[in-house]
Amino acid sequence: MRIRAQVAMVMNLDKCIGCHTCSVTCKQTWTNREGTEYVWFNNVETKPGIGYPKHYEDQERWKGGWQLDAKGRLVLRSGGRVKRLSRIFANPDLPTLEDYYEPATFDKDVLVNAPAGLTDTPVKQPRSALTGEPMSLEWGANWEDGLGGAHERAGTDPNITAMDPEAAARVKFEFEKTFMFHLPRICEHCLNPACVSACPSGAMYKREEDGIVLVDQDRCRGWRMCVSACPYKKVYVNHATGKAEKCTFCFPRIEAGQPTICSETCVGRLRYLGLVFYDEDAVLAAASVEDERELLSAQRDVFLDPNDPETVRLATEAGLPEEWVLAAQASPVWKLISDYRIALPLHPEYRTLPMVWYVPPLSPVLDAVGAAGRDDTDADDVFHTIRDLRIPVEYLAELFTAGDADAVAGVLMKLAAMRSYMRARTLDGTVAEELCDSVGMSGKQIEAMYRLLAIAKYDERYVIPAAYSKDAAALEAQAASTSDCSLDCAGGPGMTEAATGERFHLVADDQRVRPGRRSLFSRRSDGRLGLTIDPAGGAS
Repeated sequence: MRIRAQVAMVMNLDKCIGCHTCSVTCKQTWTNREGTEYVWFNNVETKPGIGYPKHYEDQERWKGGWQLDAKGRLVLRSGGRVKRLSRIFANPDLPTLEDYYEPATFDKDVLVNAPAGLTDTPVKQPRSALTGEPMSLEWGANWEDGLGGAHERAGTDPNITAMDPEAAARVKFEFEKTFMFHLPRICEHCLNPACVSACPSGAMYKREEDGIVLVDQDRCRGWRMCVSACPYKKVYVNHATGKAEKCTFCFPRIEAGQPTICSETCVGRLRYLGLVFYDEDAVLAAASVEDERELLSAQRDVFLDPNDPETVRLATEAGLPEEWVLAAQASPVWKLISDYRIALPLHPEYRTLPMVWYVPPLSPVLDAVGAAGRDDTDADDVFHTIRDLRIPVEYLAELFTAGDADAVAGVLMKLAAMRSYMRARTLDGTVAEELCDSVGMSGKQIEAMYRLLAIAKYDERYVIPAAYSKDAAALEAQAASTSDCSLDCAGGPGMTEAATGERFHLVADDQRVRPGRRSLFSRRSDGRLGLTIDPAGGAS
């Protein structure tokens, strides 16, 4: 057994209001520069819908993620090394700009400088942010927001087409019958990332200390195999530098013990961040489970209980500091995934073992009970209505459990039981023990789950240990030794203050400085832009 720590996220979809604040702040922090106009490390989709890029969930088309071959071995859908090498210069499974969208801008001077006395109201004409030519807006990263464009193409949502025809018929797009919910998406920072395995140059890598998946800009050669291999299509190509880029999980903030920028600015307070311990030796077996519907339980089995004395002993022997063990024990992510078991992974059938999980949305269950002529105070009537909610359970199952509707129904029953239990406690102070027994939880557990989901404070939602404190002095000394910021440069993400977190991994355990990053996008001798490694080391 090899114990590892992974920074993970859980999102409570019941609380997402689709305000896109997370997307905007992420855009301003990481992708507000040339070459990333179409890139959204964080985007919020309306479901049902075909998403961004279009139909990214259709792996028959894009060949993303993993699958089992005839011998039961785990292989990339995009093919083995020989197949990928044979088409390394012509990747046919790559989304085009049309699949994403062509970013647009507007000439505001037309309005500001419009002369007085015009008979017609001046209008800003959209122009391509890439070519500057006039264009018509036909698609965008959130074109289906609030079902605004759902009537056009949402019927081809891969999750709907994969459903049983009878269940798919329940998905309506008439205004008075439809349903929707918002789905925020970032890179999943998977335990078994397909992008890392597909990269021919080894530029994609998963950090051992916290599991964050990053791109080494110096080694990236723009083969774009990572884009095809990622089933969530969360790896992008900067068309100005020719390098792959993706969500960094805001690792400079994580290393400082701070939440990601999308979490920090989330209006609905729906995101939870924390550590999860897992057995690295069990990852391959979990991803290779034959039955797709068993992948959820297989991934949960990979996680280790941080409160188990044996896990604590193994973590200590692996060199994890005490503050990381304590953070894992207080992790809200562990509680939602493995303790309360109400968080689910996005498309586990891709076999990447994603580490951004979701609490599925619960439709207005009490209204549904009343509409069905049942008693909304009777737990049995409430549970029997779960299958008849406005959001079909089968649709949620296609998203989160590889089609296992019973697993989703079990989660929704826990959420409905929590609402009914807290309602009774609030109205007349009664404790519905039979309600607790029906979902296999105690009253104390239900109240703790309610507090975490509904009224948890900042330090309860984000339990993130800072970088190893023993290196703090060396980090400060190294940051003070140079006035250059490795992120503040041509092609960089636009940060203007010293980012000490960027240099964290340049300090060895014996305090020696490793070869470091002089700048993130410096001009090389051959004229190309790219990260340059200083072979002499140091931070000059």
